[in-house]
Amino acid sequence: MNNLVKPRTAREARAARGPYGRIQQVVDEIDDRLGIAKGGRVLLGKIFPDHWSFMLGEIALYSFIILVATGVFLTLYFVPSQATVVYHGVYKPLDGVRMSEAYASSIDLSFAVRAGLLMRQMHHWAADIFVGAIVVHMARIFFTGAFRKPRELNWTIGVMLLILAIFNGFLGYSLPDDLISGTGIRIAYSILLSIPFVGSYLAVWLFGGNFPGHIIIERFYILHVLILPLIIGALIGAHLTLLVRQKHTQFPGKGRTEHNVVGSPLYPTFMAKTTGFLLMVSGVVGLLGGLAQINPIWQFGPYQADKISYAVQPDMYMGWLDGALRIMPSWEWAGWGHTVPWEVFLPAVIFPGLIFNLCLVWPAFERLFTRDNKFHQLLDRPRDRPKRTAAGAAMLGLIFMIFAASSTDVLANFFHLSLNAVLWFFRIAVVVVPIIVGWVAWRICLEMQGGGAAIGRRKRAMVISRTAEGEYVGVTAEPRPGDEHEELEPVPVPERIEVERPERVGATGERVGAAAVGAAAVGAEGGDGGGVRRVPR
Repeated sequence: MNNLVKPRTAREARAARGPYGRIQQVVDEIDDRLGIAKGGRVLLGKIFPDHWSFMLGEIALYSFIILVATGVFLTLYFVPSQATVVYHGVYKPLDGVRMSEAYASSIDLSFAVRAGLLMRQMHHWAADIFVGAIVVHMARIFFTGAFRKPRELNWTIGVMLLILAIFNGFLGYSLPDDLISGTGIRIAYSILLSIPFVGSYLAVWLFGGNFPGHIIIERFYILHVLILPLIIGALIGAHLTLLVRQKHTQFPGKGRTEHNVVGSPLYPTFMAKTTGFLLMVSGVVGLLGGLAQINPIWQFGPYQADKISYAVQPDMYMGWLDGALRIMPSWEWAGWGHTVPWEVFLPAVIFPGLIFNLCLVWPAFERLFTRDNKFHQLLDRPRDRPKRTAAGAAMLGLIFMIFAASSTDVLANFFHLSLNAVLWFFRIAVVVVPIIVGWVAWRICLEMQGGGAAIGRRKRAMVISRTAEGEYVGVTAEPRPGDEHEELEPVPVPERIEVERPERVGATGERVGAAAVGAAAVGAEGGDGGGVRRVPR
């Protein structure tokens, strides 16, 4: 290699740097110090199945990225303080109104800061999408059995992410200190008080005294922008690490087994697709933030303890809890100097605790009753697991009915019904509807099992003709585009791709080709020049 000299022109310098140019140089410098080349090759060769349902988790990931980006913008202008001020800002309908600094800064952020309202609404929409995407993603995992061995830990991480996302969404929703969010904080204070024996101590410890106190906004702010996002980010990192470490699940199909993954490698195919998907999600959130109004706090006014709003429901991730509180009968127990308000404690503490704990233990529960201790890389089709599908459908039916119950006052007013009648309807529906939904889902799964492989495929058209004798005969039509499902043949990904080296300039000014450079390298190491040197992996 001593016969190579420094390139004399810019074109020769670019050729000497290799096909990846400066990027390759940077990567080589990093690899010389950290030794990441081997791990990078493994990561870039990670195979991702080509199925639309696997994009649901990416929606949640990209929504979280948007939340962080817009949240950083909002923190520059929001003032997390409950100190009372008199508003004299740009929004004239509230001029001269006494309010907290948190509410005043939220109003100015919406109307006095350039793009402030857009960022506020994008942040709010991204929070709703983030929680909704986690729910739908986990529903896909549940119904397809992707939580089975060896992915129980990842399922647990997903449940914890959902819980933290709901809590953090409630904290962020409460920060503006408007009439709606202030009422929500008052409900949260009552939920803490309903916990037997320790509830009053927890409420005083968190709020710094009786409601509303003077520090709850500041504490919610620290939890919302610092502590919970760090925990959520760490859990997402653990989730993605396990995803890379373990084989990716895939649906049964041609060429797919328990020991391989058929799809696209991370680089360049999947990376290009997922980058485009990130831009699409960002674009949709941007359109929602700019065109669809959400949480217009200037219409609600600042929080006042003696006032309450009407016909306003919380965000969807808190709607199911609000509905459970609404339909619970007014039961309570008093004795030994203590009062337990069951109308708050049962729907707001016991009920969500049962739901989330059931989700956490479901993999162990199913494994115990099915005696299934095998590793699973292939997913189930929901129709092949009718009991699991029925249980999941029943749970979704229960949550949907409780969520619908959060609008009892609006339904009663719109349909001119008695509020008491609407309450009793939902009290009965939350028991009856999940049973019906579970039974119907179970029966549908059994019917689809009997359909064989034809289920899920598009039906071919029939051509009906009449013979001379008057008989009608049906003949299957010729296949149309899209009638038959076609898949490419799975091709093994090469373990190593040899890249041809660029030409370099020799000592005499002549160009030395890749073969000559390789031969020179072999000869310099004592080889005979006729073989191929294999680079150790």
